[in-house]
Amino acid sequence: MAKQSASKPIPEALINFDSLPDSANVRQPVVQGLVGCSAATVWRMVKRGTLPRPRKISTRITAWNVGELREVLVKENGSMK
Repeated sequence: MAKQSASKPIPEALINFDSLPDSANVRQPVVQGLVGCSAATVWRMVKRGTLPRPRKISTRITAWNVGELREVLVKENGSMK
């Protein structure tokens, strides 16, 4: 019998990414959804320099700036709508 995997809900910030201001910050699940990869790959991309470095918001919260992510996505994809 196949094991069912519990699917996680799509973060609201990912659904509304286009309407977020450039000054907003998003957490790792949103970044994973934007680039379509795992958490480990997000960190590899940060280390390589293909994704911007996140900011440490507090002791346990790390977030990426939306404006910086948009710049990278535009460079990678040519344009964003």
